[in-house]
Amino acid sequence: MLAAASLVAVAVLSGCAPAVNLEPAEQANAPECANMIVRLPDTVAELPARNVNSQATAAYGSPTAVIIRCGVERPGPNLLPCFTVDGVDWLRDDTNDPDFVFTTYGLDPATEVIVDSTAVSGTSVLRDISRAVGSQSTPVAACVALEDAVS
Repeated sequence: MLAAASLVAVAVLSGCAPAVNLEPAEQANAPECANMIVRLPDTVAELPARNVNSQATAAYGSPTAVIIRCGVERPGPNLLPCFTVDGVDWLRDDTNDPDFVFTTYGLDPATEVIVDSTAVSGTSVLRDISRAVGSQSTPVAACVALEDAVS
């Protein structure tokens, strides 16, 4: 299970199929999130999708190794590492290593992806979902190298 403080990811029984109980993001009802969630693949980094109980969320793997939440607040400029995968800019927060939190930069609303790096590669996950995430909306900002920001 992922140890992110902002989420509770507990497997519960829903009929016969296990579901992952996730907390939806504040803007989970945004049309951009619905547009993105329906485009997510059935597998991510070879992990199968799980049933979830919250709008604009997804989970992969058993035990859960990847959690996706659309509708989080768009981050402002900061010093987290930022990189681009298939046209989508991502911030990487490794504060809770081995759980990494990747947040889209420049999309509104933003999408958060929590990856248990002991189970799966964050790069593989982002490659598999970036096309769906990029379909969510037109970027309103882009990553800028620190040296470009201060010049």
